Amino acid sequence: MDTAGIVAEYNPFHTGHMAHIAALRAALGPCRVVAVMSGNWVQRGECAVADKWARAEAAVRGGVDLVLELPTVWAASSAEAFARGAVAHLAAAGVVNTLSFGSECGDGTRLARLAACLDSPACSSALSPLLRQGISFAACRQQAAEAVLGPEEASLLSNPNDNLGVEYLRSAAALGWTPRVVPVRRMGAGHHAAAPQEGHASATTLRGWLRQGQADRAAPFLPTPWPPERPPAHLAWAERAILCRLRSMEPEDWQALPDAAPEEGLPHRLTRGARQARSLEEFYSLTATRRYPLARLRRLVVWAFLELTAAQRPAEPQYLRVLAFNGAGRELLREMSAAAKVPVLTRGADLRALSGAGEALFRAECRCTDRYSLCLPEPEPCGLEWTAGVRALL
Repeated sequence: MDTAGIVAEYNPFHTGHMAHIAALRAALGPCRVVAVMSGNWVQRGECAVADKWARAEAAVRGGVDLVLELPTVWAASSAEAFARGAVAHLAAAGVVNTLSFGSECGDGTRLARLAACLDSPACSSALSPLLRQGISFAACRQQAAEAVLGPEEASLLSNPNDNLGVEYLRSAAALGWTPRVVPVRRMGAGHHAAAPQEGHASATTLRGWLRQGQADRAAPFLPTPWPPERPPAHLAWAERAILCRLRSMEPEDWQALPDAAPEEGLPHRLTRGARQARSLEEFYSLTATRRYPLARLRRLVVWAFLELTAAQRPAEPQYLRVLAFNGAGRELLREMSAAAKVPVLTRGADLRALSGAGEALFRAECRCTDRYSLCLPEPEPCGLEWTAGVRALL
């Protein structure tokens, strides 16, 4: 039986995600589904709307068999690092033979051609002079791909899901992992669509409704009802704590973060902005440029608040942290006990057995979770990484 891997944030898990899983099973027939899911911090540079255990449980109730965590050092990173970490975790499980992802174009051949282009010498040659023009890396890369493949193929990089799909394929190639690739055409509302389309609402819209206290509007698009007693997490609750951290940072502290561009003077710009800003929005207005877009700055702020550094992101996975599973997932875990390339963590004893780089990564994740709780109206005590158990839905 095939085992398909999905990279996800499920922030929150919604009907569009369920449709992806249904389409995947329609394409493959009976199969098991493993999701590598971002933890409490996500790629766009903010806290997840619900904690990782709740989101993992919703995913299993919606059709995923096993949910593994993508640690924050990859989850809250650029598209390239996010994809590299996620695909490496799927490959390390040792049981996944298919890679599936949402895609605006739904054409795996086109995406593979674009992935190969980005790794070609011709594209690298076209990219180098563009990087000196003061525009964002993403814009430079798309222009370089256009010079090699033409505007129609390169335009796929402007689609959020297609762009990530290309990065998944590049990451798999770099690892020497050759899964079957099943892109599923994205249906309904796009990432930032303000209104539902084709029976689905975007995650951005759903987060907005939940944070505005309009869970009833979100309800038709959430397979698992939002518990009325669960307040949605929001970075605004931690804003002063974040500003306190930013104001204490020197240029060398910013320089230790990934994508901080010290050679371009960005750490000094960020230091000046942090000492003038009275809010995060003002900080972003003082520091954002065409070269340094908002998403990049948001990720830098999250890394700064969590006191992470580029050196804390390992070159490869150190463990596979299980968040939730069902009966089929339990069978997968049995297979992974022999096939996985790194330790599989399901119990407190597994956490305590970590050492070296694995222990350092987990302790950093503990800090990330402790600070996530500051994004709630009523902060929770520290230590949830040790006390929150795996969600087993058997």
